Amino acid sequence: MHPVITSLLDTDLYKFTMWQALLHRHPQTQSEYRFVCRNQPQYPLAELLPEVNAALDHLCSLRFTKGELDYLAGLRFIKSDFIDFLRIFQFQRSFIEARAEGDTLTIVARGPQVHVMGFEIFVLAIVNELYFRRFNATAALASGRERLAVKVHQLQDLAQQATLRHPFELFDFGLRRRYSGAWQREVVQTFATQAPQWFKGTSNVLLARDLGLVPIGTMAHEYLQSYQALGVRLRDFQKAALEDWVQEYRGDLGIALTDTVGMDAFLADFDLYFAKLFDGLRHDSGDPVAWGEKALAHYAKLRIDAHTKRLVFSDGLTLTKALALYRHFGDRTQLGFGIGTHLTNDMGNPEVTPEMKPLNIVMKLTRANGQAVAKLSDTPGKTLCDDETYLAYLRQVFNVKD
Repeated sequence: MHPVITSLLDTDLYKFTMWQALLHRHPQTQSEYRFVCRNQPQYPLAELLPEVNAALDHLCSLRFTKGELDYLAGLRFIKSDFIDFLRIFQFQRSFIEARAEGDTLTIVARGPQVHVMGFEIFVLAIVNELYFRRFNATAALASGRERLAVKVHQLQDLAQQATLRHPFELFDFGLRRRYSGAWQREVVQTFATQAPQWFKGTSNVLLARDLGLVPIGTMAHEYLQSYQALGVRLRDFQKAALEDWVQEYRGDLGIALTDTVGMDAFLADFDLYFAKLFDGLRHDSGDPVAWGEKALAHYAKLRIDAHTKRLVFSDGLTLTKALALYRHFGDRTQLGFGIGTHLTNDMGNPEVTPEMKPLNIVMKLTRANGQAVAKLSDTPGKTLCDDETYLAYLRQVFNVKD
């Protein structure tokens, strides 16, 4: 079997930034991550079990190369002791288990968080690529290239449209849901060469290095969720997480994620101190226009010039949706648009080729230090927690309606 993952850089930048922060501040944390498929695949994912196990065996044989470490060390926010840790790092096969439960593919990673948190993106990329290898690649790539050409043309059309105060900036966030590693590389390279005025980077560290692009990313939900189990008062977990981030990066990586317990609860904690220290906010659930208006109103209330801040949108975007959001907010604040599935897995016609419908798969932190953790997303259905008592308590503490 041709390996899905051949480099440990083939992951999202925010895995490294969260990894470094947690290694420095909470290296003793024990955690559990679980894989979930939220939609109905064309065939049971359990059929992939032998291939998934082989791919995980291969992943656990990889080490960071000198060239990869040199690249990471060249990022100004990556510290030398973290590079020393990565130099000896290797995934431990005993920390991750894949098994079939009926038609369901179950994958669970358990162990020290600094040893298992990195599995997430690799598992998602592995399952995706193995799943789509069973279908007609020629037809999928042909339709994918047609759609890619349309997207490039959409971007190029911006040059003929009225200029807004702030530019349109597009990022590739498509690693976790990509059709394949080779296809993501083709997509990113196409945007970088044909629409460089608007395409500003990728979350994929390997592609950023190979193609000379800016690696993009700061934090994900798992970073903030971890603080629900790290000894601070639950009501204060967001503030503790944000404070540790500020101390770790001291001005770098200044985009904060807002929906771990919902935007309203986040803004209640995001006071003048944090609003001045962070460069902006990232949207990942709920109505994006309503979210953006709340963010701008919050900055106005704090008497902060919104033109000095950035709103990053990354929730299930298409390029058309991103352009609509740009037209709505582009004269009022700096913007960024991270598009995932619609860039790297937009293949085929769902009505004619339903097998090309992307999988809605995630691998989320579910427990830390033996305690349930959760997010209370602004989008129903994104919550992943099997402890209803804890969910009810979390909602009560942050006054979030069920």
